[in-house]
Amino acid sequence: MAVFFLGIMSVQGQTQTKKDTVKEKEIDEVVVIAYGKAKRTSYTGSVATISSDKINNRPVTNITKALEGQVPGIQAVSASGQPGSTASVRIRGIGSISASSDPLYVVDGIPFDGNINSISPNDIESISVLKDATASSLYGSRGANGIIIITTKSGKKGESRINFNISQGFSGRAVKDYKQVSTDQYFQLYWEALRNGYKSGQISSQQAAQMASDNLTTALGINPYGAGFPNPVGTDGKLVPGAKALWNDDWRDILQRTASRSQVDFDISGGSEKSNYFFSLGYLDDKGIAIESGFQKFSTRLKINSEVKKWLNAGANLSYTNSIQNAPPSSDSRTDNIINAARVIPSFYPYYERNADGSYVLDAEGNRVYDFGKYRPTSALQNQNAAATLPLDKNENKEDNFSGKGFLEFTFLPELKFKTSFSVDLVNYNGHYYSNPLLGEGSEIGGSVTKSNSRTLSYTTSNILTFDKKFGKHHLNVLGGQEFYKYDYQTISGSRSQFSLPYYYEPDAAALLGSFSGNSDKFSLLSFLGRAEYDFNNTYFLSVSGRADGSSRFFADNRWGKFWSVGASWKASNEDFIKNLNIFNQLTLRASYGGQGNDKLRRPNGSSLYYAYQELYKFYNNLGEPGTVLEKVQTNDVKWETNLNLNVGLEFAVLNNRVKGNIEYFKRKSQDLLFNMPVAPSLGISDFPFNVGTIQNTGFEFSLFTTPVKNDNFQWNVDVNLSTLTNKITKLPKGSVITGTKRLEVGGSIYDFFIPEWMGVDPSNGKPLWRYIYQDANGNTVDGTTSEYAKATKTVQGSALPKVMGGVTTSIAYKNFDLSGLLTFSIGGKILDTDYTSLMSNGSAGGRAWSAEMLNRWTPENPNTDVPALSTTTNNWTSTSSRFLYSGTYARLKNVSLGYTLPSDYFEKLGLKKFRIYVQAENLLTFYKHKGMDPEQALDGTTYYRYPAMRTITFGLQATL
Repeated sequence: MAVFFLGIMSVQGQTQTKKDTVKEKEIDEVVVIAYGKAKRTSYTGSVATISSDKINNRPVTNITKALEGQVPGIQAVSASGQPGSTASVRIRGIGSISASSDPLYVVDGIPFDGNINSISPNDIESISVLKDATASSLYGSRGANGIIIITTKSGKKGESRINFNISQGFSGRAVKDYKQVSTDQYFQLYWEALRNGYKSGQISSQQAAQMASDNLTTALGINPYGAGFPNPVGTDGKLVPGAKALWNDDWRDILQRTASRSQVDFDISGGSEKSNYFFSLGYLDDKGIAIESGFQKFSTRLKINSEVKKWLNAGANLSYTNSIQNAPPSSDSRTDNIINAARVIPSFYPYYERNADGSYVLDAEGNRVYDFGKYRPTSALQNQNAAATLPLDKNENKEDNFSGKGFLEFTFLPELKFKTSFSVDLVNYNGHYYSNPLLGEGSEIGGSVTKSNSRTLSYTTSNILTFDKKFGKHHLNVLGGQEFYKYDYQTISGSRSQFSLPYYYEPDAAALLGSFSGNSDKFSLLSFLGRAEYDFNNTYFLSVSGRADGSSRFFADNRWGKFWSVGASWKASNEDFIKNLNIFNQLTLRASYGGQGNDKLRRPNGSSLYYAYQELYKFYNNLGEPGTVLEKVQTNDVKWETNLNLNVGLEFAVLNNRVKGNIEYFKRKSQDLLFNMPVAPSLGISDFPFNVGTIQNTGFEFSLFTTPVKNDNFQWNVDVNLSTLTNKITKLPKGSVITGTKRLEVGGSIYDFFIPEWMGVDPSNGKPLWRYIYQDANGNTVDGTTSEYAKATKTVQGSALPKVMGGVTTSIAYKNFDLSGLLTFSIGGKILDTDYTSLMSNGSAGGRAWSAEMLNRWTPENPNTDVPALSTTTNNWTSTSSRFLYSGTYARLKNVSLGYTLPSDYFEKLGLKKFRIYVQAENLLTFYKHKGMDPEQALDGTTYYRYPAMRTITFGLQATL
């Protein structure tokens, strides 16, 4: 950081020019807030803005993946690299346990209910992140977890413009997969596991060694060394002289690939004194690194604003997106997970069938025959070959997203306006999953198909009256209005099996009817809102706001929630005593406090619960007779979850606006938490919704924007942001609640790991050790160890939540060249790598691939190690424990871009206003200690065999006519 300031000071010592100073209007920028706009320095709330130049050219399929590291206080975690997937976004911590913690997305002033994938990054003018109560209270319950306001581009007054952007790129893994042992190493290690498994009181070490040599290839089902070496490993545990593997088929090479990415964006915009327009078309084809995966999208948008009369403005904003996502299983522990399959099958099991001499087995037409590994042990995915089956299968998700917005704004008086708006979002989803009848597991049942369709229709009506008036040094802005939101969801799904002919994908081609299901959900929210803002002499600012929401999720007596906020700011830089210091170009102190609500209760499976107070039932078929089973008891007392938010901030600018910064402290308290309270299974239900407990999120946010160098030919900008976060449970109904690997307890965080503590390997015998706390015969507490996992004591082993998050952005412009980069980082938190355990079996999972770390296993010659002895007898050492808990600290070079803009004289010759060529990289470098695992994992800090993040390199050109 010292380098940045030295650069600034060196320039300050030179003769100042107009270009040496950042203009005041850049400091007092206009930001988009709830139901309007405001000047940043006069706004009492906390808002951060991301401009279009930091979004438009990023090679991401979803804009949520462009948020990480851009502003403080926002945690955007890309839990999957599958093209078309979204990032999980949290603003200022985790605000709930069982209710949603997702922020509200607002597009052009109206809440958005469509798929965020449908918004093309090229259409975005700016993104505002509203973080405190003043900023988001006007959205009431819908903004309880913060708000992300997306403003799309509009036409500008003047000559029409045509913009064209085309890019082509390629993608690979951002992080290399775990390193594995070679074929030679594997056979020697597995020989050792067999020998150790055979040894007993009746079998000597010499006999066990001979049995291991004799049975090695039989146990693994294959001999890649050929018929000339029936026992490739001798009784000494070494490969016999001359033994050499005849093939080495790394399954990652056939199931993963270097993928292509193509994108084209086109838009026309323009305007006159009374109207403007913007029209865009977009196409994206993003192949995935896993075979048969990818995402294709077609999008269009039309936005028109017009002054129909002096007293009437009207506007319309219509968008449509059609997308197709090909997504073979890649995010769970299923045996057909293509990411896991590429990892766990060792390279001595071939893709194609091999003869004893290593040559390929050919069919009657001379083609290679896929090897499905019927001889493989079950741990090596017996009877599966995704390279053969996936091209014949379907794993397709189709979506149509339509969003329409319109408004009329009436001006009764210059200071009195009324705006009525209507917005509708329609999402139609079609899922098509087909397993072919020719090859693989589907062939056993003649193939199968599942097809599902869902339709989500939501609309919002808004009526807002605004009064804005200046009285000398006084300024008053008052807003009041009403809003209504309606949500309607319907879904239907069915499956069939037994196809009589191959290559027919539809259910009508299958003979046997399987399941059939369908359901629907409805939800309504009626709201009344108001806000008053006052300032004196553009120096002292005060705002108050309130909103009442009536939610259909709750019983009538608890339906209405009342939310509010109050905020104030002082632009101290307008005071004479601050001006006389000649230090600050801008200095503003602000504070706010308020309460919001949350009604978005979710079921334990993650789906929304729209009928929180009603008694719900499941319906079953019992030998042809219908039956009902209670699923949820009636809970009339369940009510709104409340978020109380405190924000204190200081914003400054010094050195002729060359250094700008912002420091904020926040305290976010969530009380009356909506929680799925577990109950005894004997009651016939698993849980019921209940208001219980309190969570508190606190932290600091820091932003610094600097321009170390700026002159006629060269400009260098450096921006740094970081935020701290402490999450703490301050109230629960009982001592603790254990859910999976986490424990909720007063004083802990929402994502505390509650798992056995790993104590290493017993150097005397190679057995695994875990911490074991027990009472001895005298009633004393003993803190010891055990080799029996079932006896291991669970204790808190840290939290998945990071302590510090942030990013560093730099941009350099030299004549016609531009260079920019974004480095994101996360410090603290832990990740439980359950993927890695699949490669760490002690030998009981014969045929399963092994990590290179197994080379450091315990032996009498290597007693001081963290890897137990090998044996075909299970020792449960890969069971969940702190052994596989790793630091979540990492840094990633998220984006680098280099461009060149042709000189203006070339523009005129080509009939262009601008022509730029560029190259950029996404996820270029990752700095992380635990090699093989991508550190960007799910918010709860647990891996789940997910699709890895992709490193993408793109080349493109931009032209403006």
